[in-house]
Amino acid sequence: MLARFFDYIEIKTKITSTFTFLLTIGFLLYQRQEIQWGKTLIFFAGMFLFDLTTTAINNYIDTKDNEQVLAFDRRQALLIIYALFGISTALGLYLAYLTDLVVLAAGGLCFLFGVFYTYGPLPISRMPLGEVMSGFFYGMMIPFILMYINTPEGTFLTYKLSWETIYLSVQVVPILTLFLFAVIPFSVTANIMLANNICDVEKDVAVRRHTLPYYIGKKALPLFAGLYYITYISTILLVIFKILSPVTLLAVLTIIPVQRNIRIFWKKQEKSTTFNISIINFILIMGGNALAIFLSVILDRFL
Repeated sequence: MLARFFDYIEIKTKITSTFTFLLTIGFLLYQRQEIQWGKTLIFFAGMFLFDLTTTAINNYIDTKDNEQVLAFDRRQALLIIYALFGISTALGLYLAYLTDLVVLAAGGLCFLFGVFYTYGPLPISRMPLGEVMSGFFYGMMIPFILMYINTPEGTFLTYKLSWETIYLSVQVVPILTLFLFAVIPFSVTANIMLANNICDVEKDVAVRRHTLPYYIGKKALPLFAGLYYITYISTILLVIFKILSPVTLLAVLTIIPVQRNIRIFWKKQEKSTTFNISIINFILIMGGNALAIFLSVILDRFL
């Protein structure tokens, strides 16, 4: 039963949200921000369960268009979706209750993306926006919400609402710092979807699924490589601007195996043999940065 559930929600693919969460926690610790662990764990649980929900919805809908068989009968599969969605929604609303409307709006936006990624008359997965949207919501929104609930009020923005006026003030430097930091999870997450769509482009066209590689053709491979290179530029800039410790530059060493993997994928794009390269590169880059940041935290605190 548990094995079938893990297969249904594709537990192995949950590295995207989990690694981004850990990377952001490391960033907050290095910045000596006091972690609100209660809110943070509620966010993690809601985020993780909703990640499971979106995968379950994706598998439930996709099996209507192909010959794949669900791990459960369709009624049970639908009940699992309702249960996961209900619990994650409750956790999200509780976190918004503990914080403010910004978290409610950000969380609501994430929920809409997760549902309409596969569901609806024009799912995002069938459009050339999948890479950007997945990169944005996994790579940008997770760090933003985590940083927002763990930094003093007004760090990123302030707002006032009334019947007469809406006031919003954005702090430029913290937002730019967030953008520069989010480049790393954004790029590697987008590349997992890009690699998947490159490998499946012919199959996708057959079911009227026109993804980004369908429109840009051979330019998809230089984009695939370029997104990885951007992560290293981001890491270097974060150190130059003294946002992260010079110790973080150790993560740049992962470019050696990453470049080797890029060459392999460049030669052959096949779902069964080379798609996993995008996942391996994700782990190398995100894991390398996370380990380097946590190492810098240890050195900063104890040496």
